[in-house]
Amino acid sequence: MDYWLVKSEPHKYSWEKFNEQGRTFWDGVRNYMARNNLRGMKEGDLVLFYHSNEGKEVVGIAKVVKEFYQDPTTDDPNWVVVDLAPVESLKTPVTLATIKADEKLKDIALVRQGRLSVMALKREEFDHIVQLGS
Repeated sequence: MDYWLVKSEPHKYSWEKFNEQGRTFWDGVRNYMARNNLRGMKEGDLVLFYHSNEGKEVVGIAKVVKEFYQDPTTDDPNWVVVDLAPVESLKTPVTLATIKADEKLKDIALVRQGRLSVMALKREEFDHIVQLGS
């Protein structure tokens, strides 16, 4: 199993909306590194859901329920999506400030490559963020 983090602006697609829908395909990725991360996701992988721009915090855990396929919002075969489903909300959202201040998380892509919308995490990083949100 691998671990990931995806970012969404809450005014465009929030954790609350995701929970209401119960499942979504993760579209709109137009960065090659983020696209390659989508291609690396496997069914059952766990994903942290991060509110970007507004809030700037990890708010929940999702899982990959369908591996990558052609992004239905474009005819360009370079772009793909995966299907995600919510698993659980964090009791306490974990803010970007908390993540940046934590020595164990100083090297994650969220800190080093802030514009990347889909990123890999090590299991210990994922677990630590979940623990911070417990």
